[in-house]
Amino acid sequence: MQRMSKPSDIATLLDIMRRLRDPKSGCPWDREQTFATIAPYTIEEAYEVAGAIEDENWAALKDELGDLLFQVVFHARMAEERKLFDFDDVVSAITGKMVRRHPHVFADMGGIDTAEKQTAAWEEHKARERAQQAAGLLDDVPAALPALLRAVKLQKRASTVGFDWESAPKVLDKLVEEAREIVEAQAKGAPQAKIADEIGDLLFVVVNLARHLKVDPEAALRGTNGKFVRRFRFIEQRLAEQGRSPKEASLDEMEALWQAAKTDEG
Repeated sequence: MQRMSKPSDIATLLDIMRRLRDPKSGCPWDREQTFATIAPYTIEEAYEVAGAIEDENWAALKDELGDLLFQVVFHARMAEERKLFDFDDVVSAITGKMVRRHPHVFADMGGIDTAEKQTAAWEEHKARERAQQAAGLLDDVPAALPALLRAVKLQKRASTVGFDWESAPKVLDKLVEEAREIVEAQAKGAPQAKIADEIGDLLFVVVNLARHLKVDPEAALRGTNGKFVRRFRFIEQRLAEQGRSPKEASLDEMEALWQAAKTDEG
């Protein structure tokens, strides 16, 4: 039997992946996977990394980062099997990109001494790369991104050529307009597709408002989701103390408990 490297060596992980995918002696499940079937797991692992950070659970973060790294290794192995590229190529690609996009660090080029300046320089560099590829401004914003994140990226990209509202108050005016259009569409008996389209417009403007106020809409919504869960759990617990469930309570009772939960949170 071939002796493995120490557990912390990336070569060990690559070897584990190779053995899992071995056509004869590998794991049947791992052998059957494709880029398409693994992609949802990759996305899930990225969210679990974000969740561990949000919870400040550093032990979990270590594990989740390992799971995410394994996803990278999995994709790289499948690519190597198809003679597309291998893990070393992945490392080489990101290494080269980081060096190119940080000339102030790796090429002794000064002038970038704040995060804001670095962000501007990064976007300028990416714009030059897109120009060399003769791509449209929005072409390389992945369609598979979560909708909120893609909206942010699309809006940021468009803003680089001046296609943007001037200020948050201007966006807020548009938000009110879009909300009114939803109400009007419903009142006129518009088809469901039209109402869905109007709601999409509203959400897109909400993202724009968040961007102008320097708020990450995905993180903000995750926070609100967590808050909703905490407060609804409070309602369930208080009703359980009375031997009841939410189904047996009126909306007014649950609203009162909701307000109590808000007070309890301070």
